[in-house]
Amino acid sequence: MLSPDLLDRLRSLIGAAHVLTEADAIAPFAQDQRQIQQSHPVAVLKPGTVEEVAAIVTLARENALPLIPQGGNTGLVGGTVAVAGTGAILLNLSRLNRIRDLDAADYTVTVEAGCILAEIQQAASGADRYFPLSLGAEGSCMLGGNLSTNAGGILTLRYGNARDLVLGLEVVLPDGRVWNGLRRLRKDNTGYDLKHLFLGAEGTLGIITAATLKLYPKPRRVETALVGLDSPAAAVALLAQARSGTGDMLSAFELMPRFAIDGARELLGRDHDPLPTRCPWYVLLEVASGLDGTIVRDMLEGILGDALEQGLVMDAVLAESEDQRRRLWLIREGLPEIGRAVRGSVHTDVSVPISRIPDFLSTVMANLEAYMPGIRPYPFGHVGDGNIHCNVARPAAMATEDFKPHADAITAIIHEQVLAEGGSISAEHGIGNRKVAEMALAKDPVELDLMRQVKALLDPTGIMNPGKVLE
Repeated sequence: MLSPDLLDRLRSLIGAAHVLTEADAIAPFAQDQRQIQQSHPVAVLKPGTVEEVAAIVTLARENALPLIPQGGNTGLVGGTVAVAGTGAILLNLSRLNRIRDLDAADYTVTVEAGCILAEIQQAASGADRYFPLSLGAEGSCMLGGNLSTNAGGILTLRYGNARDLVLGLEVVLPDGRVWNGLRRLRKDNTGYDLKHLFLGAEGTLGIITAATLKLYPKPRRVETALVGLDSPAAAVALLAQARSGTGDMLSAFELMPRFAIDGARELLGRDHDPLPTRCPWYVLLEVASGLDGTIVRDMLEGILGDALEQGLVMDAVLAESEDQRRRLWLIREGLPEIGRAVRGSVHTDVSVPISRIPDFLSTVMANLEAYMPGIRPYPFGHVGDGNIHCNVARPAAMATEDFKPHADAITAIIHEQVLAEGGSISAEHGIGNRKVAEMALAKDPVELDLMRQVKALLDPTGIMNPGKVLE
């Protein structure tokens, strides 16, 4: 427990209403997203300014108090879990939620870490601009968490991960100093690009409090298609043709197995199969352009027509309305819901080189079947950037409680093949505290040593999100 003196000092810094210590008040912030780990913070602090964050960090360093930054609490790898008995404090940044500046001429927006992602998208749209970071949790996740985990999402193929959308950062360092690096420059060749130390660091090197982000022209025309194929190899071939044929205007390219449709019918009660042909695999693809008119649709129809003639595609449908587009996306968005409804599944977030996706999936699915006959892998994801969520459901006849003890072995089978293909065990979710031990085995020893040296230099007392990313 925090001493009465420390509590009084914290209340004087940010106001008593924003220092939460009662169990009922803390509970909403202490729930792990996947309900795997219970979080046990001794307090939740809700600062409202960067100056208040800096004051808290200074006090924490003086008193060796572990600090865990938290945004919308939508993470999936235990990145904001406070371990019982450590005396950790959750630093919730939801009150840092201002859009400080939006410059349409510069194509930039400067926002605070507690801004909800969907609200940033809306602000950009209101200025006839576009912010392309898009995730399933965009209605509740916050920018600070997106940047701290280097979030990906469905548009990474065209716009890159979160780090690719950042021009500058404001960061509270572990010694309480504030680094103001909120530059709007596209070109600044003056030494080390320090922002990349903090992007993807999951709050272990400092606390991101604001960022200057890139904006893009607002799309005028979006065309969406669902394509049926016989294999992931056909999907990779179609990806190459679609990128070339659209002049690289392809913004989304999502691979799904038949389980996306059958599982939605059986487990979610959604009977929606847009294609008359039953296909083993599907791709949901989208092309976006700033051009009005039919040029984009004509282009996509030509690509799919050629692919059908080649036998690369089994069947395809293009959305004729915004409502039909939403219904097509609901198939893809339903996969995480299916994973929860199946009541017994293993979730992974991996990446391999795009060219290796077919061999990876073929090998890993055969290995899983050999390990447990009847197991139901349902890999899906952003095949356009090599990110596959290789998820696995229990055999239909196996009880959930009998399946759970196999989770580690199943994950190991998947990760072993990922590394054999030159891939990564975390593509967009981060490391948190769940993948720390695995990362220590998968990373190059020199790389790990450099990471530890950076951590020791910036955070010598180890108060910043301890136990995450590095052992």
